[in-house]
Amino acid sequence: QVQLVESGGGLVQPGGSLRLSCAASGSIFGINNMGWYRQAPGKERELVATITSGGRTNSADSVKGRFHISRDNAKNTVYLQMNSLKPDDTAVYYCNAYILVDAAETPGWYTYWGQGTQVTVSS
Repeated sequence: QVQLVESGGGLVQPGGSLRLSCAASGSIFGINNMGWYRQAPGKERELVATITSGGRTNSADSVKGRFHISRDNAKNTVYLQMNSLKPDDTAVYYCNAYILVDAAETPGWYTYWGQGTQVTVSS
């Protein structure tokens, strides 16, 4: 069974930095696109950034120049480096991945989500 495990969230002051990690494990044959989403209290989930298997990136206008997404294919891991954090960045951050599962019973492509990690930016 495939799992995405997130880490790196926490409480930081405005202007600070934080690095999130999301590692996929299980019967994985390959991983296509990966991404980060976030959801603030009372708000809908929104896209933060995405990265293809070849390393091409895209990010929301609200985080461009501050957040940087990257991946390590050998470790099946996607990262989100967050700099110049603002209170508006406070949210639960979720990673996402489109994975080719190597399970014998149900092989194929599936979308998986991490459990979420809380990022709080406050003085």
